[in-house]
Amino acid sequence: MLEVSIIKCLMDNYSYLIKDKETNLVGVVDPSEFKPVDVEISRTYKKLDFILNTHHHFDHIGGNTDLKKKYNSKIIASTYDEKRIPDIDIKKKDGDFFSIGKTNFKVVHIPGHTLGHICFFSKQSKVLFVGDTLFSLGCGRIFEGTFEQMFESLEKIKNLPKDTMIYCGHEYTDNNGKFCISIDKKNEKLKDRIKEVQIKRKRNQPTLPVSLGQELDTNIFLRCDDKKIKNNIKMKTSSELEIFTKLRNLKDKF
Repeated sequence: MLEVSIIKCLMDNYSYLIKDKETNLVGVVDPSEFKPVDVEISRTYKKLDFILNTHHHFDHIGGNTDLKKKYNSKIIASTYDEKRIPDIDIKKKDGDFFSIGKTNFKVVHIPGHTLGHICFFSKQSKVLFVGDTLFSLGCGRIFEGTFEQMFESLEKIKNLPKDTMIYCGHEYTDNNGKFCISIDKKNEKLKDRIKEVQIKRKRNQPTLPVSLGQELDTNIFLRCDDKKIKNNIKMKTSSELEIFTKLRNLKDKF
């Protein structure tokens, strides 16, 4: 079993401290900065065996160097980012597997936000560390890839088990919800999700993790085949990719 702790970093980033309970091996996913991660490690496990990076953006690797130096950690990252993430120890590509103790992970290449972006999926622990490709009630901006790449990456995520718990790179859920409801006004499940998010944010609590099942019901970027959404943006006969492209462009201006 995997134990996951959320660490708030920078303005709205989340890093995730993970421990395999059987072996006590410890990792951190996307350490944005050294200090808050180091504070949490010092408070809890007193060691860090692995650093996992989903992509090369500095707000996801900013703590790498100092954490590796202090704890002699091994960095696990994308083969596609080997020239953009310094000091990678273990390079992984799409479909590769690795283990942290008894917890097995599959690497899935999900380009769009960046070309080398990957996510880490553990079927046995029912967790997905997805970086900046999927957000709760949203998806990442397209910086290096194409709309088609991002759409296909989201399709890969949609096909995972619905009880998978999703851990995203940022706390964007409140604003994402405002955009979703502007398009999908009659979605009662979305309204309930927005109320839940508002309560958590008033208490300064993370809105993550969230199940894939919830996202499939409420995240319009995962519902580009929905006739209601197509009707609402006046694109009844458009393809799913065309719907996604329109939604992403609308969100960029929202």
